Amino acid sequence: MSNGPVEAAFIVYSDFAYYKRGIYVHTAGKNEGGHAIKIIGWGIEKGIPYWTIANSWNLDWGEKGHFRILRGRNECGIEQEVTAGLLKA
Repeated sequence: MSNGPVEAAFIVYSDFAYYKRGIYVHTAGKNEGGHAIKIIGWGIEKGIPYWTIANSWNLDWGEKGHFRILRGRNECGIEQEVTAGLLKA
């Protein structure tokens, strides 16, 4: 990210609790509420675009405290509430 990370929120579904690795795509479970996170990057794996997210649930969770989520389809609402700071010189 050329100007640093951005903050975002997304809907957490019950299947998210079982995330271990890979690109998360919601498949089942009820809406457990919202969660604030930090988007720190993006990439493509095997043709699938994703966001790289820093989570706050500790380093033992997910991919060393991070997770990846499908990019470009507003998965779990992650692309609709993004906030970035801008410093004025």
